Amino acid sequence: MSKTIAAFDFRRRVCYDAPAKRAFHSHACRQLKRVAAALGLSPGAYDLRSNQGGIAVSGEVTLHADRLYVQACQPAAGHDTGVLFRTCQGRKDYHGGPNNFASLDLLNRPQDLAARIREVCRV
Repeated sequence: MSKTIAAFDFRRRVCYDAPAKRAFHSHACRQLKRVAAALGLSPGAYDLRSNQGGIAVSGEVTLHADRLYVQACQPAAGHDTGVLFRTCQGRKDYHGGPNNFASLDLLNRPQDLAARIREVCRV
């Protein structure tokens, strides 16, 4: 019998809920590490940052590599745009190429998110 891990609900609103926000950031960091591994990035090849922001927002968790920028948050536009990804020119490039978006649900499927990023950004 295989052990099944329940998917984290990245859609559950975390603003005004400090424990929920901490859980969101913890799970998003873990999943972005898995996305990085699926993209073939070694741990030293990227930075992983967590900015919890103020009480009224989710804040964001960012994976920033030399040629790729991926950020997870709960935007006002909705969960379908919760993962932003784009190309960049180094780890000091904070605006990079055109923005692309994916659903927060893909954080629970890091292989699928990595495939989408690879397809769009050609990394």
